Amino acid sequence: MKPLPHRYDVQLTGGPEGHAHLLSVGRPTLPTAPPREFGGPGDAWSPEHLFLASVEACFLFTFRAVARASHVHFVDMNVHAEGTVDRQGGETRFVEILLRPRIIVAPGCDREKLAQVIAKTGKACLVTASLSTPVRVAAEIVENQAAA
Repeated sequence: MKPLPHRYDVQLTGGPEGHAHLLSVGRPTLPTAPPREFGGPGDAWSPEHLFLASVEACFLFTFRAVARASHVHFVDMNVHAEGTVDRQGGETRFVEILLRPRIIVAPGCDREKLAQVIAKTGKACLVTASLSTPVRVAAEIVENQAAA
């Protein structure tokens, strides 16, 4: 890891209607629009979907680092995020995020150690640490019989 602080640069272009485009040097342009619930077309990544995707990606990448440092091996992971938007304190905001990581492990994996890695990941992810929205993690551990 490079020494802190890290800086990130993203730009957004858009007019009075239609899709906007997220830009960052060296990355593909990403079209974005409001979700259908807020009057958008529902055919592009919305800020709400990008927000949840950031939480999911940070969880996976942090889990990788924590698992590696803890000598815990896993075969694969699929993370599903559910975010609830509601009115709270006079503001429309995410009031809860539920992460459901499905972690595939080899038979005989130390489940207690894996639970510690999951707990540490939930606290170490810089995206969730930057949020006031509560994030719950409900992990499912599945043994990969093909790895036996």
